[in-house]
Amino acid sequence: MSSLFEPLKLRGITVPNRIFLAPMCQYKCTGRDGIPTDWHLVHYGARAAGGFGMLIVEATGITAEARITPWCCGLWNDEQVGAWRRIVDFCHGQGAAMAVQLQHAGRKGSVYREFEPGRSGSVPVSDGGWATIAPSPIPFPGLGAPREATAEDLAKVISDFAAAAKRADAAGFDAVELHAAHGYLLFEFLSPLTNHRSDDYGGDLASRARLLLEVAEAVRAVWPADKPLLVRLSATEWTDGGFSVAEATEVAGWLKECGVDLIDVSTGGNVVVKIPSAPGYQARFAAAVRTAGLPVSAVGQITDPVQAQEILDAGQADVVSLGRVALREPSWPLRAAAELDADAMARYPDSYLRGRWPSDPIW
Repeated sequence: MSSLFEPLKLRGITVPNRIFLAPMCQYKCTGRDGIPTDWHLVHYGARAAGGFGMLIVEATGITAEARITPWCCGLWNDEQVGAWRRIVDFCHGQGAAMAVQLQHAGRKGSVYREFEPGRSGSVPVSDGGWATIAPSPIPFPGLGAPREATAEDLAKVISDFAAAAKRADAAGFDAVELHAAHGYLLFEFLSPLTNHRSDDYGGDLASRARLLLEVAEAVRAVWPADKPLLVRLSATEWTDGGFSVAEATEVAGWLKECGVDLIDVSTGGNVVVKIPSAPGYQARFAAAVRTAGLPVSAVGQITDPVQAQEILDAGQADVVSLGRVALREPSWPLRAAAELDADAMARYPDSYLRGRWPSDPIW
């Protein structure tokens, strides 16, 4: 029995293994309307069939102005709910649990896709962009300056997260993840580098964490009691004076009190800095945040099954999340089961049984 393939119970759901699909933006809402398309059905469906225990679908805007790009997904209307339900139902049929990452991009919103030919940076209003908000009017390098969010803006952010969570439930998602990492709005408030406010949402750590905690409380209040609530958190900014792992651990403890069930630990993204990345380089931060008493997920250059197993067995994390490797290998969990001598725990679609890892030729 491989610990990578042990079930994980989170509130009323049981995830069949400890391999999560990390949220990775696809930028494929071709109508710029936040409605997921056949691309999303095939993308997520392939990874559900490939054996991932839980799929966390990409950063999904709580409003049109909360998206990263005009091509990102949303959950602010019923048409989006129906499109997501089709995808969720298919993935459930493959045995996978489904989560959605709810997002407000803050000062990093209204940008062109990385692969948009001949265009980069902020999208002007004339091309479908929008004005952005942030805790303080400090632009991300290369992007337009945001407007400092007012108290009315923040009240709307909180209510919009709660409304999107209700729609996530209507779409059939098993879990919601709040995106408080990588320099988007909720993390912008956490960081002293981007939050220079002097009101109740700025200053000491408790004040900088206020927006995240209020969002978590509002979502937990409308999210079914038997469904887990996750938070993705950047545990360090890799620079002096930034949000630290000690602060992340304290915030994780407060989130536990708000009814959060798992912290998805990542790092960086709020300021431009060279990150000394290497295989499994963020696992030590997951281990630190885990001391707050919540299960955690580790992510970041986890590509080898033995490496993933070792992270769990060392107690650094309860879950591993795969991002880039899952883009190129949708059936990574099936290969991992074979390599870890846990093939009996692999979840193959019936039609794929002839292709088991390893398979003996039948002719």
